[in-house]
Amino acid sequence: MNSKYLTAALSLFAFACNAGAADSYRYLHVTLDTVWYIFLFLLPGVLLPLAVAAWLYWRHAKRGKAPGQDAKGDKP
Repeated sequence: MNSKYLTAALSLFAFACNAGAADSYRYLHVTLDTVWYIFLFLLPGVLLPLAVAAWLYWRHAKRGKAPGQDAKGDKP
């Protein structure tokens, strides 16, 4: 990295204002509804794999047994 860019980056970080980090919740507007928004955002991530598993089980259950396979499984 060029020393000119490194000096510029260090000078920007040295003079950065840290006052905004003291009260970050002021900008996020965290309320009781925020918990519900997070829940509703994560809910499909839990229910979608369950729905896909149920659909695949139902799809393969309709096919029945393979020809030549009896009720107790494969006999040698």
